[in-house]
Amino acid sequence: MKFEGSLFVGCAIFFGVSDIVYWYYSKDPTGTAALALAVGLAFLTGFYLLFTGRRLPERPEDNPDGEIEEGTGELGFFSPHSWWPLYVGLAAALSALGVAIGWWLFLIGLLALFLTTIGFVFEYYRGVYAH
Repeated sequence: MKFEGSLFVGCAIFFGVSDIVYWYYSKDPTGTAALALAVGLAFLTGFYLLFTGRRLPERPEDNPDGEIEEGTGELGFFSPHSWWPLYVGLAAALSALGVAIGWWLFLIGLLALFLTTIGFVFEYYRGVYAH
């Protein structure tokens, strides 16, 4: 995580310098504030990664002499086939369409989005929390 943290802190420094130059030449408060927020976001992320990286054991990605086999292991369970992402996407599209057409359609889409998200999350739960 050291490399990722340093990358984000470097972005924060770059955004900070860009913010100062932008403010000096444009005197635009909106763009200056947006760049200042980008500095804060990049620094916050970089600080978190560096702070967490010191407390975790070294990852194979951080070791220059690391081998590919060191990073192997279980990454998680991924569904080989699932129709739920399609239904969640359709419900989200219905909600977005409801904003343009009418609030009644938005609320129907929001209910559909809530129900399909529950179905997607609990797709493989059977019996007593079995996988």
